[in-house]
Amino acid sequence: MARYTGPVCRLCRREKMKLFLKGAKCDTMKCPIERRPYPPGEHGRDRMRQGSEYLNQLREKQKARRIYGVLEKQFANMYVEATRQSGITGENLLRMLELRLDNVVYRAGWGANRNQSRQFVRHGHVLVNGKRVNIPSYRLRKGEVVSLKERSRSLIVIRHNVDTLDRQVPPWLEARADGFEVTVRDLPMRQHIDVPVREQLIVELYSK
Repeated sequence: MARYTGPVCRLCRREKMKLFLKGAKCDTMKCPIERRPYPPGEHGRDRMRQGSEYLNQLREKQKARRIYGVLEKQFANMYVEATRQSGITGENLLRMLELRLDNVVYRAGWGANRNQSRQFVRHGHVLVNGKRVNIPSYRLRKGEVVSLKERSRSLIVIRHNVDTLDRQVPPWLEARADGFEVTVRDLPMRQHIDVPVREQLIVELYSK
């Protein structure tokens, strides 16, 4: 499985904002962007000035990719699919990203970040409609039920996340009382997606 394996805090500094890629560390003063709020590299401070229109579009695309942990080719393919759907292309793209299985695991509060949630899926801890699915990019549909395996619910890391993470389940997901099962109640609308991304700039970038 192809994935980014470099320092993730460097990605936040490049986008000049917290992308919350490290979980709890992002909420503390240990977060590097608190001490060095400028892009990495020898000329990082020079990148603080306002960029061109193309650069702003590129940064929005990179920001969305990094938040959801999607590689370039996969992201481009999702954009092409989003253009073929009815409705607003940018919102279609964000909706497809939100419906990824690893993101739903993150939204449910089982993973501290999307990278950890992706690992839970790959290791077979997650069930979809009662069947094990170990593909993080699996796209959920309305009415599907996502749950944790019975044996996985007692894992220390998952129990810790469920007990300590103060993360609200979005309105398009319906959580069971015990917190170990969620149902896709409806497709996510733009007002329910809290990622700091201007999707229209991504559409403009790919439309060139």
